[in-house]
Amino acid sequence: MTAPLLSLRGISKSYGQIRANQAIDLDVPPRSIHAILGENGAGKSTLVKLIYGVEQPDSGTIMWKGAPLSLASPAEARRAGIGMVFQHFSLFETLTVVENIRLVVPGRKADLAERIRTLGRDFGLEVDPFAHVHALSVGERQRVEIIRCLMTNPKLLILDEPTSVLPPQSVEKLFDTLRRLRDGGVSVLFISHKLEEIRAICDHATILRGGRVTGHLDPREHDVHDLARMMIGRDMPEPMPALARSGGDKRLEIIGLDYRPDDPFAVPLSGISLTVRSGEILGIAGISGNGQTELAALISGETELPREQRDRIYMMGKDVGALDAATRRRLGFAFVPEDRLGRGAVPEMSLVLNGLLTAHPLKLLKHGLIDRKNAAAFADECIRRYDVRTPGPETEAGALSGGNLQKFIVGREIMLSPKLLFVAQPTWGVDIGAASAIRRRLVTLRNEGMAILVISEELEELFELCDSIQVLHNGKLSPPLVTRDTRPEEIGRYMIGARSPSGKVLA
Repeated sequence: MTAPLLSLRGISKSYGQIRANQAIDLDVPPRSIHAILGENGAGKSTLVKLIYGVEQPDSGTIMWKGAPLSLASPAEARRAGIGMVFQHFSLFETLTVVENIRLVVPGRKADLAERIRTLGRDFGLEVDPFAHVHALSVGERQRVEIIRCLMTNPKLLILDEPTSVLPPQSVEKLFDTLRRLRDGGVSVLFISHKLEEIRAICDHATILRGGRVTGHLDPREHDVHDLARMMIGRDMPEPMPALARSGGDKRLEIIGLDYRPDDPFAVPLSGISLTVRSGEILGIAGISGNGQTELAALISGETELPREQRDRIYMMGKDVGALDAATRRRLGFAFVPEDRLGRGAVPEMSLVLNGLLTAHPLKLLKHGLIDRKNAAAFADECIRRYDVRTPGPETEAGALSGGNLQKFIVGREIMLSPKLLFVAQPTWGVDIGAASAIRRRLVTLRNEGMAILVISEELEELFELCDSIQVLHNGKLSPPLVTRDTRPEEIGRYMIGARSPSGKVLA
């Protein structure tokens, strides 16, 4: 047999009392695409950080091309031929795309910009090389991370949830790229919670549970249900059906909203109209970078509307165009942003304090001071109810895995018992078990009368959750489509702005 490109033996890593990895054995053959499967908190991200030199193991051996390898930093890993795309981005927001890439890849700006454009065209990862990162959507930032890694010509490419915010068209192009890289001699370590993707692209898989290896297998020889059962140790519940309901009260109404942002890299919005009623879930589909970020900021109140547009947004029957984010929340609005680190939570603060960010009206303050007992009880309840894997409520938000932090933020907002809940990318980076639990909870809330607006780039998620779907393309919103009467292919045509047989632009 061919010797492994990468071999781990007895790798262990602990953080205080948390044993993230315990005696991990793993072999990655040359020219292979190897999956690492596991629930949130199973130890996947810690393991790949050890391989990439972000962290150093407490014990065990890393072998690279048959020789022992000790990495003190990611720079050493890149020099050895190991590249990584992180689930949480490592980009400087005040720099342009090409300036960020130039920090890792040497070369003239003009030459690098042309390489960025070429890779974008070839692999479906289009992005403006001279756009500032702060103006990019989450999906566009993901593209920058992938392009930057590919430009270092790695021998081992580590991808941590690389497709979590990519549209379906770009996912297949990325997979074509990975297959070409594999055939050209590059091995890939692939972390994803999308089990169909694992079966489609990977030829080996290692399963982690509780920081330990529980199995090695060929994912192509197992169906999704088998993989899910092996990964989480139990059978998945069936999706919860919606209850038949008559039209409820209007909780969110947007009427002909136009918005032209000052940022030249942002997406203008034109003629945006939508309605979300109590007992309804409305989904907004679309490829990242078509105005989702701008629309979310206007609905949440983070971006101020121009004076002439302030009569276009209504919540709970009230004109809220001139109201700030806090006032909208007092009306019964809650919001889960797509960027959980930085907007949804403060990484350096504990879960207790992060709970206070939006839940402070729930008797978590007393005479303007923090009520530590009630604040800790709220965080504890959120951790328990939403199965957040963490040592306790005093843990810093940034120390949680991405999926566990997402569960905490979603749980925090639901525990506010809002009349209108707006969730952007509800299950981004969340494992299949937790994603199923979040979706079931959203459906339960809808059945109990809550109005819910969901932005998601996962069509499967939207079809499972939503009563109706609208598609955002180039800053314009399609008419609402009744989910049960709509096929994914029709949504896909709206997503790319295709024309109907009559020649009319769909979106």
